[in-house]
Amino acid sequence: MTGLAAVLLAVFALPAPVTAQVTAFKQSVAEAAARDEALSAFYRANDYTGIWTGQDSKDRQRRQALLQAIEESSVHGLPASRYDAANLMTMMKSARTPRDLGRVEVELSRTFLRLARDLQTGMLIPSDVDSGIVRAVPYRDPTSYLTNFTKSSPRGFFRALPPTSGEYARLLKEKTRLERQLGAGGWGPKVPANALKPGSSGNAVVALRNRLTLMGFLARSSSSTYDVKIEQAVQRFQAAHGLEADGTAGASTIKEINETVETRLASIMVAMERERWLNMPRGKRHVLVNLTDFSARIIDDDKVTFKTRAVVGKNTGDRRSPEFSDEMEYLEINPTWNVPRSIAVKEYLPQMQRNPGAAGHLKLYNARGQQVSRANINFGAYNARNFPFDLKQPPSSRNALGLVKFMFPNKHNIYLHDTPSKSLFQRNVRAFSHGCIRLQDPFDFAYAILAKQEADPKTFFHSILDTRQQTQVKLKKKVPVHIIYRTAFTQAKGPTQYRDDVYGRDARIWSALQKAGVSLRAFQG
Repeated sequence: MTGLAAVLLAVFALPAPVTAQVTAFKQSVAEAAARDEALSAFYRANDYTGIWTGQDSKDRQRRQALLQAIEESSVHGLPASRYDAANLMTMMKSARTPRDLGRVEVELSRTFLRLARDLQTGMLIPSDVDSGIVRAVPYRDPTSYLTNFTKSSPRGFFRALPPTSGEYARLLKEKTRLERQLGAGGWGPKVPANALKPGSSGNAVVALRNRLTLMGFLARSSSSTYDVKIEQAVQRFQAAHGLEADGTAGASTIKEINETVETRLASIMVAMERERWLNMPRGKRHVLVNLTDFSARIIDDDKVTFKTRAVVGKNTGDRRSPEFSDEMEYLEINPTWNVPRSIAVKEYLPQMQRNPGAAGHLKLYNARGQQVSRANINFGAYNARNFPFDLKQPPSSRNALGLVKFMFPNKHNIYLHDTPSKSLFQRNVRAFSHGCIRLQDPFDFAYAILAKQEADPKTFFHSILDTRQQTQVKLKKKVPVHIIYRTAFTQAKGPTQYRDDVYGRDARIWSALQKAGVSLRAFQG
């Protein structure tokens, strides 16, 4: 990079411009930019004038800022090789004519655009990696990058590109910490045991102690016995990894403790890419659902003001919950469950073919919206393609949606709701639904959502609930809802949190990042 620095920072040793040279330069720029719509539009609007290759201080500052950003790209988990520094060096060194310079000009802009987009909104296209990631990434107009860059402080422009969220800053910090730990040899030998409990002693406990110490959960100790301090450290570790914090190192806990630094570092780098996909204002108040954490939170001014456990889509077929953002518009109290057609024909139709009285809690409606009796229906005459009825479950405490649902209308037919199946919330892994998000504390969640518009949200909510009538309550101000998937995420205070890759999505993202040139780094010392 030193040679590239010299080239980028140098004043190009070409003769002072004359009309013929300017014409040759502009023609070369036009030709080189022609195959890229954004570049072509920018230079056409700019009369094919260069922004990089001039001899004035502004062009030198831009070249210097681009070089610095390329050199620092690995800090953000981006591969410097993606920006082809060697090719830039070759082109710059060999530029001898105005036409050569025109090609260099456009290549610098092309490199700039790729780096700017990668830093701001990520390298990968989410839906190309996994069809369940249906997030609309807030891509910026490429020409706006170039236009705004020419009007800004070059270094300041690059600094402003990555996410400015506290989450991204903390992920960067954790990435550096893990890179240093990797350079120091990791967390030491793995724990050679299937399970350990308080009172145990021996080499396996020593290994447990040492790994907990290097991970930051335990102060240095010489104890070879699973004492109270180790038990408390195990509890802290368990809480940071979504496990039951009972202080006993069972099989699940040992498995997580034995994960490598490399695995955790990869999770952090995936999380950083995911944070770039969501590089937009989240909303002063918003709802954050993390599928891997099986949780839903209400965030006010970057602080968690409410949290509840959640059940998410089962890890099979089309039941996995998708990732996207939308806006909550209303609550539906005492909801009717309109059974999605896929569930009606795949699950309930076969049951009713075997026994017409099956699923008796569901009512049948024809195309005109009229309820029909099952008595005269030959369910055997229908299949998934021609079944002509809608299935609905009236409001009740046994309704599949429970007593309240939170609507952010979307084409995926995903929403948050209550459920009569309360026992599932006691499970550690809570992937059981058809895709929607079930909440453990839906009433308290409703009170919190309504608190911004009702003086006494609890009384208001129950006054409607007690009618037992399906009722919509419109929110005076829509609340953004972000359904995310993070196997690594941070807290304002406390250790970084890690969760299992329940749908395997992060593994696919990491594989795609590696194919794009991303690799793990280790810092020595």
